[in-house]
Amino acid sequence: MAAFADLDLRASSDLKALRGMVETAAHLGYSVVAINHVVDFKEKKQEIEKPVVVSELFTTLPIVQVACTHLDVDLVCVTVTEKLPFYFKRPPVNVAIDRGLGFELVYSPAIKDSTIRRYTISNALNLMQICKGKNIIISSAAERPLEIRGPYDVANLGLLFGLSESDAKAAVSINCRAALLHGETRRTAFGIISTVKKPRPSEGDDDSLPACKKAKCEG
Repeated sequence: MAAFADLDLRASSDLKALRGMVETAAHLGYSVVAINHVVDFKEKKQEIEKPVVVSELFTTLPIVQVACTHLDVDLVCVTVTEKLPFYFKRPPVNVAIDRGLGFELVYSPAIKDSTIRRYTISNALNLMQICKGKNIIISSAAERPLEIRGPYDVANLGLLFGLSESDAKAAVSINCRAALLHGETRRTAFGIISTVKKPRPSEGDDDSLPACKKAKCEG
């Protein structure tokens, strides 16, 4: 998927306002912007202003959702414990899902504080509206043993986050395994084949025999 670009942000002598425009564009999902200097050649001997250097606006470039589309990672850890400075956008989230990335939500901070609990549920619901419950992983971020909850309790918590019952169980099981395999694939630059040993049938339960022969044997 091509990166979004806006090639005409009008230059301003107010660097603070210009910085705000660039940050807003980044939060809206634009990866590339151009600062446009307009020159009126009708006026004689008009000097062309020196273009604004990016280092004059930012010491570090604003990074919004870049992890979804560009960074070589396995998990995007979403900070759900405070009001986010941006909105979840469908295009970068879909790119992340197509790349096999997981979105990690943590629950232990919500146990400690009611305000953080509201932010956690609200931000999680906003994410679910965009990703439709795909590739979600729920982790504890526990700092003490008492902050860890059992997998079935965590799955029930996923229902509060807007996940379906099957997606909530996947958030503490198969999605976590998929993230580990994704990391292994990224590390080796090769595909990963996972095999599961099939249990052998018990004696006297020979499924290889047709039903009619089974009936004769039993008789």
